[in-house]
Amino acid sequence: MVYAVVRVRGTVNVRHDIKKTLEMLRLNRVNHCVVVEETPSYKGMLQKAKDYITWGEIEKETLAELIRKRGRLLGDKPVDDEYIRSATPYNSIDELAEAIIDGKIRYREIPKIKPVFRLHPPRKGYEGIKRAYTIGGALGYRGKEINDLIKRML
Repeated sequence: MVYAVVRVRGTVNVRHDIKKTLEMLRLNRVNHCVVVEETPSYKGMLQKAKDYITWGEIEKETLAELIRKRGRLLGDKPVDDEYIRSATPYNSIDELAEAIIDGKIRYREIPKIKPVFRLHPPRKGYEGIKRAYTIGGALGYRGKEINDLIKRML
């Protein structure tokens, strides 16, 4: 299982330990997104920072589109099928996305690739950045609905 994690709120008046957790997740700015695998340590980090981020299970099609549109190499060059063919054993971004979902490779282990996706603010805005997703806000765990949010942010 792979989670997409998006930062929703800024760092003003954030407790030091939560700020450190966000740094370890590489979520240094609002609307940044990272892809992490489901491990106990990552789950603990997500719970600790739940009042500043939203996350859920990303689908293969959404991940492929995210890498295609917002994936960047060092030097701010876009990721394309040519680079994926030369740097990994996979032939296309779609194959790479499937391998990431299946847990065969981690996104951040691909050489010269930036682990953070810089996204636009979502079209029609967030639902409310001070309330949990379960009560009509934008924060915390949102399951498969993260795919809709990411598509609005591409």
